[in-house]
Amino acid sequence: MGGIVSSIFGGGESKAVDNSGVEQQLAEQRAENAKLAARTEEEKRLEAERLAGRRSARLRGGSRILLSEARLTPETGLQTTLGSGQQQP
Repeated sequence: MGGIVSSIFGGGESKAVDNSGVEQQLAEQRAENAKLAARTEEEKRLEAERLAGRRSARLRGGSRILLSEARLTPETGLQTTLGSGQQQP
């Protein structure tokens, strides 16, 4: 009876199973998951930078610094042309 019961519950001869193919697939899957996680993190970082830029532009949008003092009063227009440094008559 011991032989029948042990063979039913796996107590008989143990068979060696070749798991090298499965282990290789798991390693490839882990590598792919790591790449996807890195790509996701990069996308999250870029999205956060984009949102921070939009927020900054929204907060400072009305108070831009003038690059030139030639146009402090927009009603009068420009008195010089670009690059010439001379006033137009």
